[in-house]
Amino acid sequence: MRFTVNRDVFSDAVSFAVKLLPQRPTQPLLSGALIVAEGDQLTVSSFDYEVSARTSVTASVAEEGRALVSGRLLSEIAQRLPHSDVEVSLAETRVEVRCGSASFSLPAMPVEEFPQIPRVDTVSGSVPADVFAEAIGQVSLAASKDDVTPVITGVQFEVDENSLTLTATDRYRVATRGIDWENQTDQRALSALVPSKIVTEVGKTFSGDGQVQISIVKDEDRELVAFTGGSKTVTSLLIKGNYPPVGRLFPESVDNYAVVNTAELVEAVGRVGLVLEREAALRFSFSEGTVTLEAAGTESAQAVETVDAHLVGEEMVVSLKPQFLLDGLRSTHSEFARIAFTRTDNPGKPGPVLITSQRSKDEADEASFRYLLQPNLLLR
Repeated sequence: MRFTVNRDVFSDAVSFAVKLLPQRPTQPLLSGALIVAEGDQLTVSSFDYEVSARTSVTASVAEEGRALVSGRLLSEIAQRLPHSDVEVSLAETRVEVRCGSASFSLPAMPVEEFPQIPRVDTVSGSVPADVFAEAIGQVSLAASKDDVTPVITGVQFEVDENSLTLTATDRYRVATRGIDWENQTDQRALSALVPSKIVTEVGKTFSGDGQVQISIVKDEDRELVAFTGGSKTVTSLLIKGNYPPVGRLFPESVDNYAVVNTAELVEAVGRVGLVLEREAALRFSFSEGTVTLEAAGTESAQAVETVDAHLVGEEMVVSLKPQFLLDGLRSTHSEFARIAFTRTDNPGKPGPVLITSQRSKDEADEASFRYLLQPNLLLR
């Protein structure tokens, strides 16, 4: 194997392929980047039996072949090479990388022992890449980081005929967003529970690719999802298990809510929250014209601030964890946010708070992002 390729193109390809490799692979072989030179194409891939990444770029191939080398080491080398064309060759058990006056010799791993990378030939549907990336950013932060309950560490994909809904929860909050879906299969209803780490990386990687093709495969042999944008493809096994029916937690309508300037409230929460102990909640008192933020911290430290708010319905007092609230406010991507107060059977205990975007103080936004946050018990 011997080929020459543009330095930046090579670096980007290797970086993409190895980004999702595990920090501690179960076998050294699974830390490898598979390099295949064929025709005028260079393909770089990785696969650890759960997640794969593959991309192809144009290269000048003098001798076709393939090699397997340490992915992270190759990526670090590629990022630091001088700005000149890169020549890569395989000589017996060594992979030689030359660029300008720099040269590296890396041990090659047994390529014949590398697992076969999943191929998905069908496409379930496609979504606009920029909208998909935005939706992932809004939703994935609500996925649980606790591996004790794997089913809520993922992002749930729900497809109907012309829409894709993404949902994530960590028990304390639920974030959901619907986007347009261009169906490319006879199946009108599909679902997939995808690890949030994969979803987040896909959102970042494919945001500028125009369209992202999504394939959801569930058959006797495998259950996986594939994302393709341009010349890049990521596949992942799906998380097994039944996703909790969190959609029914969202109220159909709420007539008690406040409209706030998003940036103003975000800044106020950041200031008042400075005196709080970790995991403590902020107290929010909503009345017509204002919302008052109150925090009581350690060593008698206290903070109070008021922010303009337009209230519809009754006055309300809720206590919310600052970071969870900030996540929801920032994810509205809107100048104004609506904070709606739901009801419970207990008159003394408020229900979850529903955060959505608002076009202005008086006009609701039809955007489909919704963020439901369970308040702490009232601080008395």
